[in-house]
Formats: sequence, structure tokens, C-alpha cells
Amino acid sequence: MTTNHAQALDLPASPHVMAAVDRWIWVFMAAFFIAITLTGFVPDSLQKLAMVRAGARPPFPPILHVHAVLMGSFLLLLLAQSWLMATGRRDRHQLLGRVAFVLVPAMIVVGFILVPAIYHQVWNGAQTAPPPVREQLRQTLLFLDNIALLQLQAGILFTVFIWLALRARRIDPGFHKRMMFLATAWPLQAAIDRITWLPSIYPGPVSTDIYTLLAVSPMFLWDASRHQSVPRVYLVWLGVSLPVAITIQLLWDAPAWHAFAPRFLAP
Repeated sequence: MTTNHAQALDLPASPHVMAAVDRWIWVFMAAFFIAITLTGFVPDSLQKLAMVRAGARPPFPPILHVHAVLMGSFLLLLLAQSWLMATGRRDRHQLLGRVAFVLVPAMIVVGFILVPAIYHQVWNGAQTAPPPVREQLRQTLLFLDNIALLQLQAGILFTVFIWLALRARRIDPGFHKRMMFLATAWPLQAAIDRITWLPSIYPGPVSTDIYTLLAVSPMFLWDASRHQSVPRVYLVWLGVSLPVAITIQLLWDAPAWHAFAPRFLAP
């Protein structure tokens, strides 16, 4: 092969391709997260709306609609911010980013209100329903005890990680960018759990945690191959997440948790 041919085939465009992937993988991740959310929530919401119309379940509490709007807005913000950076509009990215300082606290507050609101709705029904329905609702409450663990895990970890991400936005943009997505992966579990065709591992939330790791794997695999090392942000994320995930696994379906949850979540 001649020198000219070697130069022609020596991937002079490779750095440009890699730079393009560096920019656009974040747009892909944001769109991927939205796709997961729609895949989980659209069929589940349509089914539950049909049940509400048929009188088979009570209407959704208003706080649930607020939560849905806020979470959807956050995912769209993540997509818009990724698009702005990929297309070189850093100034607009920084300007739009101010929205997060209002949106994120609202999401956190509403999220922690939502957990007891849903539990309280079923708990009230269990107190007043006829005996056969009451027993069914009590079994539902045991299920909600466990689901509350996942909701609390998502709320706590999202709060910690989003704080770390926003805190690092000026001193470490790479950490900030990656942690925004890693933080979002935890509330994404609510959608993952609703994708009924995904295989499950029981008992406990092991499956959900595995699928959460898979959801962030494209960005991790790209970073690891691109930099030939694991960026610090993933170690921080895993180091904080793992003890919480282990605690949730230990509490899952534990009698002590079932005894404590109604005192914590119901009046």
C-alpha cells in the first residue's frame, strides 16, 4: 500500500468521528431515557385510566399529575440541554440550565409528597371497603410497602446526585454532564418496573437495579473505551448507590419494614 493510500485510509476522520460521538451520545442518552419512560408509562397509564372509567380503581390523586408534568419537563430539559451542547450553543445551554434550579426542587418535594399520597389512598380504602375487597387492598398495601422502598431510594439518590451534578457544573463540566444522566437513572426505575415484558429476578428489586445499570451502559461503555479508564463520576455514583441498594434489598418484604411502613406512610 502506498503512502498516499495509507494516509487516505489512516482514519484522519477518526478524531472527528469520535468528537461527534462525544457530543451526540448525550442526545442519544436523553432520547433513550424518554423512550424508556414512554415504553413503561404509556401502556400502564392507558390501562389504569380504563380501570378508573370502569370504576375498578379510584381516580389518580392530583399530586400524581403534577409529578408526571414535572418529570416529563425534566426529561425534555435534559434532551434540550444535550442538543444545545451538541450543536455548540453553550450560552443558551447555560441560560436554559437555570430552569433546573426551580424544576429540580419542585420535583423532589412533589416526589416525597407523592409516595405517602398514593399509599394513603389505598390505606383509606382498606379501612372502609367490604371484607373481601378489604383483604385484597391489604395485600396491595404490602406490595406498596415494598414499592415505597424503591420510591424512597430513587428520591434520595436523585437528590444527592443532582446536587453533586449542579454543584460541579462550573468546576468540572465533564462530571456535571455525566452525573445529570446518572442521577436521572434512578427515578427512571418507575418506568422500567412498568415494562412488563422484561424478565424479572425475584425476590427483591435486583432486576430493577440491573436494568438501571443497563440503561446507563451506553454512556459508560463509550467513556471507558474512549478514555481507556473509568471516569471518577461512575465510581462516585456506584459508591453512593451500592450501599443504598443493598439496604433496600435487605428491607424488601422484611416483617420489620411492613410493620414500620404504615406508621411512616399512613396517618
